[in-house]
Formats: sequence, C-alpha cells, structure tokens
Amino acid sequence: MATGGRERGVAVAARRYAGPLAVVIFGLGLSALIVGTGPELDTASHREDVPVVRTVPARAQTVRMTVTTHGTVAPKTESQLVAEVAGRVVAVAPTLVSGGFFARGDTLVEIERIDYEFALEKSRAQLASAQGDLAHAEKAYERQEELSTTQSVSESQRDDALNRLVTARALLRQATAGVARAERDLERTRLTAPYDGRVRAERIDVGQFVGRGESVATLYSIDFAEVRLPVRDEDIAFLPISLARSGNDVRERPKVVLRAPVGGVERSWDARIVRTEGELDPRTRMTNLIAQVAAPYDQPGDRPALTVGLFVEAEIAGNVYEDIVAVPRSALREGNRVHLVDGNGRLAFRRVDVLRVTGETAYLRGGIASGDTICLTILPDPIEGQRVRARSDGDFAP
Repeated sequence: MATGGRERGVAVAARRYAGPLAVVIFGLGLSALIVGTGPELDTASHREDVPVVRTVPARAQTVRMTVTTHGTVAPKTESQLVAEVAGRVVAVAPTLVSGGFFARGDTLVEIERIDYEFALEKSRAQLASAQGDLAHAEKAYERQEELSTTQSVSESQRDDALNRLVTARALLRQATAGVARAERDLERTRLTAPYDGRVRAERIDVGQFVGRGESVATLYSIDFAEVRLPVRDEDIAFLPISLARSGNDVRERPKVVLRAPVGGVERSWDARIVRTEGELDPRTRMTNLIAQVAAPYDQPGDRPALTVGLFVEAEIAGNVYEDIVAVPRSALREGNRVHLVDGNGRLAFRRVDVLRVTGETAYLRGGIASGDTICLTILPDPIEGQRVRARSDGDFAP
C-alpha cells in the first residue's frame, strides 16, 4: 500500500515538470539550429586611422614686397586768387567757374582801370617835373662851381646850389618810383592765372566791388596731383625709404599703382613716391608718404582723368628679397612653426624664420627648403612622426 502511494507521487511529479522541460529542450534545439545555419563572421585585423591632410609644395623664389594703403587725390598746388587793387569788377572770364580749366597767363578778372590810368598819368607828370627841376639844379650848381674858381661867389651860395641839386635828385627818384607803382597798379587791374589749373570755387561777379587783398577764387594746378598715403611703421621696413636726416628721404622713387572704380570700371594710374612727411601721425601712428602723378587730367591712352577728391587704393612697390617661400597664413603654427610631410608620409615639425605676414600670406626666409611638403590641415593634438596621407592642393600663389 505504501509502495503504491510512492509510485503515484512520482507519476504526478513527472507530469508536473514534463511541460517546462520540453520547452527548454525545444529552445536549446532551436538555438542550435539558428547558430548552425547563421552566416559566418569574418575576422578583420585592426587598421590604423591615418588622417588625410592638404599640402602645398614649398617653392623658393625672388619676391618683391608691396604695401597696400589708401588715400585721397589732392592738387600739388592750391592758392587763392586775390585782388591786389580795389575797384569795380568789369569782366570775368568764362572759365572762372567751379570746375573750369584755365591756362597760365589767362586773364580771369578785370577791375575798372580809369582811376589807375589817371594815377599813372599824374605820376608821369610828376616825373617830368622832377626831371626839369633836376636839370635846372644841375646847371645852377655848375655855374656856382665856375664862379667859385674866380672867388665871385660866396661859400653859402655854393652850398645852397648843392642842396637844391641833392633835393632835385631825390625828388626824381621819388617820381620814378611813383610811375613804377602806378604802372604796377594798372597791371594789377587784370588778375591773371599763375599756372595751368582748374577752379575749385569762385566768389566774384561783374559789377561787384572788391577791396585790396580780397580773395575772389580758389585755384589749383593740374601739372601734378598728389596722394597722401598713410603707411604703418612695420611696413616702412619693406620700402626703399629712409626717415633719417641724410640727403633725400626717398633713396629711390618707388613705383605706385593707384586703383579706383570710375564709371563702374576698375581703373589704374601710375605714380611715384616723391617724399615723406617725416613724422608719425599722432592720431593714427602712421607715416604719411606722398605719391605724385604727372598730368592727372591728361592721361595717356584710354585712362580717365585722375580727378581731385577721388578715393584710391595704392599698391607701393617695395624691396626685393631672394630665396623666399610664400605659404598660406594658415600654415603657420604657434611659435613660428610649420608642419611638414616627409617622404615616408610622416609629420615633421619645423621652426621657420618669418620675414613678413600680410593678408593671407606668410613669407618665410629660413628653416624651410624648396621642395618640402607643407601641411595645411590643422590636426587635433598632432604628434611628430604621426602617419598622414598627403593630398596636394597644387602650388600656392600669393
């Protein structure tokens, strides 16, 4: 009876665990089937991450430095046309208007002459009278001299004749000066142009009365135009210019190309540096160079006139340097270093001598040789000897 109870308990337990056991066996079989029929995984060896960098070849060359600045065109000579005599204006030249051109010696303004003609005639009459008085005094003195030899005249009479002679000579000189002044005043009733030029402004018209010393117009010459060009102190070193007190302050006249848009078209004019102002501008801390252009309103070929007041960009030709390597400014690293890529494709650090950095270009004159490969790409945490793959951007043109 007890044995039958145990057999029934085993049968009940077997039925209880048969279901879960079957599920486990089925799962293990399914897993084995999936693993057995799944794709095989290829094992690959680990590859080194080699960055691609942009490069340019170093090319040693002869370079002429240039300095770029800006300025405004101004006349070399500007002056006031001033009336030297007073009177009523009777004529004004048609060219005496703002912007009008005139030639040297042209009569620009005429002042009424009648009063000055009368003064001239009066001075001439006084001169004739003084000449007559002098002739009479000379004869009287000669007679006194002749009589003095025979002691027929007193010493006081002889002295009186000499005094009248001296007075007559002085009056003649005064009358002569009066005629010269009257002639000069008469000439000054015509205001003439002192040079070939142009009118900036006029302040006169027919019928107007002007006084002596009154300005009637502002004129400027057109033989030369000048441009005042401010240059930084560090750029002066690259120009053939000296600020020392030794002869001319410009050792040679550097060429300058002036550029400005005229009528929507970029135009250029040739100029030369002729002098410096020799001191730093206290506001800008720059030295001003003076560029000069000959015949600004009569340019050769199809070049337009270089008009006074035009704002221009100036490119000044500087000193020439040999064996210079020009690289993009971005190639410079901290501490005046560049990164090179050697023949084995590895990164190398090189300290260089920087001659000048301007715009987007750096000029190097030491520490790098022609043919070296310069790395332009900025790498995060670069290590000397690091492997890289170079991709050339071609030659760099500054």
